[in-house]
Amino acid sequence: MNLGVALGWHVHSWEDLLDLVQRAESLGYAAVFVDGDVSMLSKRAGADVLDGWTTTVALVARTHRIPIGSMRLVEHWNAAHLAQAVASLERIAPGRLRFKISIGDWETDARFGYPRSPVGERIERLDETLDALRALWRGETVTREGKHVRLDRARVRPTPGGGRIPIAVSARRPRMLGLVARHADIWDVNLPPVASRVLAAAKHLEAACEAAGRDPAAIARSMWIFTRVRDEGRSEKPLAEFRRLNPWFDDLSDREARSALVGGDPAACWARLQEIAREFSIDWPVIDLSGLEAGASRRCLEALAPANNCVDADT
Repeated sequence: MNLGVALGWHVHSWEDLLDLVQRAESLGYAAVFVDGDVSMLSKRAGADVLDGWTTTVALVARTHRIPIGSMRLVEHWNAAHLAQAVASLERIAPGRLRFKISIGDWETDARFGYPRSPVGERIERLDETLDALRALWRGETVTREGKHVRLDRARVRPTPGGGRIPIAVSARRPRMLGLVARHADIWDVNLPPVASRVLAAAKHLEAACEAAGRDPAAIARSMWIFTRVRDEGRSEKPLAEFRRLNPWFDDLSDREARSALVGGDPAACWARLQEIAREFSIDWPVIDLSGLEAGASRRCLEALAPANNCVDADT
């Protein structure tokens, strides 16, 4: 099982985050995801908000083999600048970036001057951006006169090996799943592991792939899975913690939300993670430790370390 880990919600100092990521590398995790593009937090005004791209690059520089990922939000970037930044990191540290992108919707971004466009416009921008990224990474001189992406003979050097970098698109609704079908190598399943929800989204993706002339089986899947190894010292109940940290899933019933949580002793957690990966055809399951302080995160990392839990951890 290619088990990754997510350390999010800006709860860690740089020093703690670096320590946790280095520990995850030593324990055999397949990837680490950290906080991505965000200008500032509307709550917890005193918290450090480390820039997602800067942090990702710094972590790549301070580790040896583990891929590092963080979310790129399309409205934070010019398409050619994003292509250049990603291609540059690929040249410096080949294969170390897990490139993931979506549309985002942070109200506080307006305070930094970022546009807060309607959902449809953000999807259009992402569609045009992904098309431009692919062309620029192929080494083409690119001119675009789109609604959102306008380039005049733009070119990126160096280009990545083979002219491409794997793209993961985070999506759960039909229009975004259409972008997955057209552009993505990985569907980042932006849903908890609730069968009715994931299977409905998968059907939309299959239809979109058919329209695009693409085999849905050619698109890998990743999923963040809210995971808490039993820790009697924690005061907040898992369901309440899930609700607080995942407000975008507020349409889930309590029954659905409870079914999506992974908890208990390490053996039970590991078994459930494997079950979820099989049930939903997840190639890259990610234990979501977002919101946990450093000590609890370290205990979870160690308890669920792939090298310690399964002899076929890389399968």
